[in-house]
Amino acid sequence: MRIRKLSSRLANQIAAGEVVERPASVVKELLENAIDAGATRIDLTLVAGGTQLIRVKDNGCGIPEADLELALSRHATSKIQQESDLEGIGSLGFRGEALASIASVSKLMMTSNATGEKSGFAVEVTGEAMTSRVVPAPHAQGTTVEVRDLFFNTPARRKFLRTEKTELGRIDDIVRKMSLSHPQIAFLVSHNGKSYRQFQAAAGSADEQLRIKAIFGQDFLNQALYFEEALGGMQLKGWISLPTYSRSQADQQYFFVNQRFIRDKVSSHAVRQGYRDVLFHGRHPVYAIFLNLDPRWVDVNVHPTKHEVRFRESRAVHDLIYRTIHRVLASVKPEAQASTAFLGSETGPIDEVAYSGSSGFVQHNMAFNRLSQQAGPSNVFTAAPNLSRYGVGSLPNNTPPEPTEDGEIPPLGYALAQLHGVYILAQNASGLVAVDMHAAHERITYERLKSAMASDNLVSQPLLVPVSVALSEREVALVTEQDEQLQQLGLQLEVASNESVVVRGVPAMLSRDNPEALVRDVLADFLEFGTSHRIQDDYDALLSTLACHGSVRANRRLSIPEMNALLRDMEATERSGQCNHGRPTWFQLSIAELDSLFMRGQ
Repeated sequence: MRIRKLSSRLANQIAAGEVVERPASVVKELLENAIDAGATRIDLTLVAGGTQLIRVKDNGCGIPEADLELALSRHATSKIQQESDLEGIGSLGFRGEALASIASVSKLMMTSNATGEKSGFAVEVTGEAMTSRVVPAPHAQGTTVEVRDLFFNTPARRKFLRTEKTELGRIDDIVRKMSLSHPQIAFLVSHNGKSYRQFQAAAGSADEQLRIKAIFGQDFLNQALYFEEALGGMQLKGWISLPTYSRSQADQQYFFVNQRFIRDKVSSHAVRQGYRDVLFHGRHPVYAIFLNLDPRWVDVNVHPTKHEVRFRESRAVHDLIYRTIHRVLASVKPEAQASTAFLGSETGPIDEVAYSGSSGFVQHNMAFNRLSQQAGPSNVFTAAPNLSRYGVGSLPNNTPPEPTEDGEIPPLGYALAQLHGVYILAQNASGLVAVDMHAAHERITYERLKSAMASDNLVSQPLLVPVSVALSEREVALVTEQDEQLQQLGLQLEVASNESVVVRGVPAMLSRDNPEALVRDVLADFLEFGTSHRIQDDYDALLSTLACHGSVRANRRLSIPEMNALLRDMEATERSGQCNHGRPTWFQLSIAELDSLFMRGQ
């Protein structure tokens, strides 16, 4: 068969296969163009889930008459001009393929006005050669793009579309992401002639919280932590859910880089590490996190859909996200004003509180039901260490609590009684506090073990018989590059050849594990994320097991002073709201809730 040049429409349809997957893909590209044009209001009109009509109208800068035809051509864009521009892309769009690709699989008309006068111009693509014609058309400043009968000329692609409800849901997800990343823009969405969703432009932090509420709901705001952090030219801020507010799926996790929604392994892994040992098994946190950095430090020209990016310093990005979330969650301790610090009211947004190393929180109305079986780590520690060194197995000081000079009641109050040998009931200023004594003591013991272990550092223990490990050339090169970091983790590796290393030492507490598997796992993490918490995870699993076996058990009778001492230790311990396995350790029942149970005041 002879080689022939493809027609313009066929070439654009091939390109559309990468960019235009479904109506939501079209909406995403058109919204990005409107945002890049400086719009402060965007109206989105849909019919039949976007399959029959998608109309995006904005009040941006508009397109001059002379550029309308060119705007529908492939590889035509105003976002970049030369090769060096690709090194620091600051706009959402830049490829110059979207409009041409959309026009090849739909009936597209674009009307725009860049003069500020009442007159405008429209352009429409027709025919196999995708010829266009510009005609006068009235339009206010800005641009309107109408996309009708999507995939009318590609029936094979149309067959893969889902129901109208499903396609509308995918579009709604795109709008939600855009509204989160651009709170200064008003979005109005209608479907089949009816108003579907509205987001008013945010004028300040309070309005931004209202938008967060509109996206995630009031329950999320009630159990969310807001933070801000800056380091090395990077700014990180956002809202993350408390460990007790979690979901069975990772469907409400939004991460933005320079106001662009992305899916990234480095950031996802960093968030998971930040929630390590406070999230219940199989649960997923809810969050909206925004990272801003120099565009030259991130490559967005990775995939046609622009959902993936590459960071120049992925390790620095990972550490910033991980350490920030880790500190924010660690700062959550019971405080006297807990009921107002982070619990939003039903009539207004929560107060904006930037992360400053301390916060208040009432564990209230658990977001998931307790499971009958608790998933804990396996006991892989075979030797019996001296637990008294870390205070394992010992109860808190049983000295009766001393009231403060002003008579203030501690956040968790004072113990009243022990229920069924499992729970401590205490009274505080807000009402009744119930504490799972084993879970609470387990967290206290665990944190003390970690502190003691951190002070000893990761001591390396030489192997009696060194182990040879076959690796790839890339992994061996990584051993040489990261030699200092690997030694800090307690690993002593010696390069034997281009494709093998000799393991001469491993962390002392992990000396009974499989050294070859440990080295491979650590190197795999370094290759993918630029860092590794594998060894620390193994340490934490061992310490968690020790803490679990060394904590008070059910049916252990505690005196009132012992119970009060446990409450005071909880108030001073990081992450005391959850045990090592992510189960809640306590919750609050307010006076109002108690009154409602007994219909008092009704």
